[in-house]
Amino acid sequence: MAYPPRLFCDTSFFYASLDPADANHERARAAAGEAMVSRSRLYSTWDIVSETITLLRYRMGHKAAVLFLDEVAPKLILVPYGDGVRKEAERVFRQQSPRHRLSFCDAISFVVVTALLDHAACLSFDGDFKKLGLSVLP
Repeated sequence: MAYPPRLFCDTSFFYASLDPADANHERARAAAGEAMVSRSRLYSTWDIVSETITLLRYRMGHKAAVLFLDEVAPKLILVPYGDGVRKEAERVFRQQSPRHRLSFCDAISFVVVTALLDHAACLSFDGDFKKLGLSVLP
């Protein structure tokens, strides 16, 4: 299955790709390989990079966090956004968080994917992405 030319990557995908003990590790590695074969461009935000580095530091150690920062982050297209995206993310968070356990980072990702990336498919194992109606692979 060929992946689309643009993919938005979430923390859950990055972490699963890097931690062999993660339940989604094999699926994440297969998705990463398919994205490479398909020559998909990988998009994310600094929020996701920050969240991933922090999670890696806490769960896998300093070396894993720095490796991500040095080897993975430079290959990503980090989507810049301004106050309009933050305001819309606040609205989404206020509206959706009573029904879903939604992080503010996920609200920002939702707005970036829908408003700036024209509903790009997402590489994510976060159930909130599907609950928000985003197209999720794998």
